[in-house]
Amino acid sequence: MSCKHIPVLLDEVLKCTKDIDENACMLDCTLGFAGHSKAMLENTKNTKLIACDKDDEAISFAKEELKNFKDRVKIFKSDFKDIFKKLNADEIKSLRLILADIGLSSYQLDKDERGFSIRSNFLDMRMDTSLDLDAKTVINTYSKEQLAELFINYAQLKDAKNLAEKICAYRQKHYISSAKELAQLIGNEKLKNRSILKSVLVFQALRIEVNQELKALQELLETVSKAGLRNCKLLIISFHSLEDALVKTAFKQWAKSCICDENLYKCVCGNNHSLGKIINKKPLVASSSEIKMNSRSSCAKMRVFHFI
Repeated sequence: MSCKHIPVLLDEVLKCTKDIDENACMLDCTLGFAGHSKAMLENTKNTKLIACDKDDEAISFAKEELKNFKDRVKIFKSDFKDIFKKLNADEIKSLRLILADIGLSSYQLDKDERGFSIRSNFLDMRMDTSLDLDAKTVINTYSKEQLAELFINYAQLKDAKNLAEKICAYRQKHYISSAKELAQLIGNEKLKNRSILKSVLVFQALRIEVNQELKALQELLETVSKAGLRNCKLLIISFHSLEDALVKTAFKQWAKSCICDENLYKCVCGNNHSLGKIINKKPLVASSSEIKMNSRSSCAKMRVFHFI
C-alpha cells in the first residue's frame, strides 16, 4: 500500500519535542500513517511513543513505517477518546507530549471506496470500518428532522431544513448509493461570502455524525484534564471551527486559577485551580510555503496547552 499523506504543521509539532527528557513518553492519539510519529521519534533520543488509531489500514502501514523504532513504540487499535484506559499509571506519569491531529489523511480522502470525497463512487465515511453506521445509512434512513439537525449543528447551514426536504424527496424515488450522487443532488453552490462548497459542509456533517467526532474530542479533553499530567504539552490540530471552538474553550477553562462564579464579590475557591498555561494565544497555522506544498494544510490550526 502506498501513501501520499503529508503531516501538517510538522515543524511546529517538532519544536514542542525539543525539550523532552530521555526515557519520557509521547502519545500520538491519531497515529494515521505515522508522519508525525516517525518525525517525533527521529527528533528525540530514547523517548518512547504510544500511539493509537481506529483505522486498520493506517495501523498496518504505520507498523511498517515505524519498524526501525519498534523497541520504542507501542501501538493500539483504539479511538483516541479511549486510549487513556489502555495506559498504566507509570506511562501516564511519564507523558511529556500528547498529540491529536483531528483530521483525515490524504489516503483516506483519496481512496474511492472509503467514500469521504464528494467525487467518490461510494458513501461510507467510517474511520473504523468495523462500525455499523455509515454515511449511506444516515443519508437514506434518517428522518427529515434528524438530517436538518445534523446540517444545522455540524455544517451550520441556514437552509438546513430545505436541504433535508430535498434529500428526503429525492430518496423516495432513488436510493442514494454514492458520494458523487449526493454531491450532485446538493449542487455546486458556494456559500455566500465563503469559498467553500455547500456539499463539502454537508459531507463534514455526515462524517462527524458517523464517527461521533465532536463527542470523541470532548471526551478526550475531559480525560486529559483529569489525568493528573505534569510537565506535559498537549497539541491539538483541528480542521474546522467546531473542533477548534471545543479546544479553545477547554484550554481557557484549564488556565483559569479562580473558578468562582463571576457574580461573587470575592474569590472563595482558593484561586489555585489552574492546570497549566496556554502556549499560543492564537492558533498556529501553516506557513505559505507549507500551504503551497500541501493545500490541505490551509485549514489546520494547532493549539498547545502546557500542563505544569
